[in-house]
Amino acid sequence: MFELRKLPYDTNAFGDFLSAETFSYHHGKHHQTYVNNLNNLIQNTEFAGKDLVSIIKSSSGGIFNNAAQVYNHDFYFDCIAPAQSTCECPTLKAALEKNFGSLESFKDEFIKGATGVFGSGWFWLVLDAKTQKLEFVGTSNAATPICEDKIPLLVVDVWEHAYYVDHRNARPAYLEKFYAHINWSFVAKAYEWALKEGMNSVSFYANELHPVK
Repeated sequence: MFELRKLPYDTNAFGDFLSAETFSYHHGKHHQTYVNNLNNLIQNTEFAGKDLVSIIKSSSGGIFNNAAQVYNHDFYFDCIAPAQSTCECPTLKAALEKNFGSLESFKDEFIKGATGVFGSGWFWLVLDAKTQKLEFVGTSNAATPICEDKIPLLVVDVWEHAYYVDHRNARPAYLEKFYAHINWSFVAKAYEWALKEGMNSVSFYANELHPVK
């Protein structure tokens, strides 16, 4: 049985970026519902007892949608932090500058790309496991880049339930606040492990939050 992951911060600590009310809905209700649905759907099926990433990569329909949304939300909640920070990791900083020209260009392209995701979805910074290059990927609904052997390093949730309480329909305003609250230490660690372990780093991450019992 999968369980809702615990958040590593006080949900009252994000100032005017995200309110505790948003977390109570986004994590406490939406994320919890995906976990509950997944547990119900896999009961007495071939997916019972499998790890989360295996389920995502071998399922379809409702099982895929709920499993992927568990993973996508897990990753999103680790990509944000109460304290505002900037990218200080030399290795990651150099990679971003190499792939996007500068950190300023990276920010501009990230916000532009996330703003342009149509409807409900996600916008990701990933490492392509085949080319070893950083790139942006936009996905709709529950879709996740791990199905294309692309390793997530950073994601922003652009479903309206992620920001409507605090920012109404002003997605660009939400994205500016999101960028200021990126958990760069988590992104740097994800990049380090992606370089070392490739796609295995995705499973290591998911299994740490959801150990197979």
